[in-house]
Amino acid sequence: MAKSSAAVLTPPADDDAGLAVGDLGDLLGFHLRMAQTAMYRDFAISLGELGLTQKQYATLSLIGSNPGVSQIAIANRLGTDRATMMAIVDRLEARDLLTRQRSKADRRRQELYLTATGETVLKTARAAIANHESKFTDLFSPAELEAFLSGLRRIHAQG
Repeated sequence: MAKSSAAVLTPPADDDAGLAVGDLGDLLGFHLRMAQTAMYRDFAISLGELGLTQKQYATLSLIGSNPGVSQIAIANRLGTDRATMMAIVDRLEARDLLTRQRSKADRRRQELYLTATGETVLKTARAAIANHESKFTDLFSPAELEAFLSGLRRIHAQG
């Protein structure tokens, strides 16, 4: 049975709290955006102490799962432009969470690896993410969650 996550899903109180949404209430994109906003707020709180953004976490996670991966491969996977990815990698490197090494096979390619600090931060972040995710996934039965994720994957595949 679903847990109550009213605190996570309740939008901030403001003067527009009772504003009618009109035809927006029938739009898939509107509901996806509102759901993303709720999840983003909780993500920021959950990983606040680690000082990681969603893209920084995703970058660390992809490097952890693919040691030696290139910045370009990560940028492509996350749908991020190269300049933004370079800035993310620069910030993570400045925090000693990853290191760049020139590829022995292709001197033009930079390979990315987690540092020991990066591995520790990623492990801590994964635990926080698991707690964050459960606040939302617990709202669904296993079958509902699988159907929901399947639908989201179909939407993603169209993009």
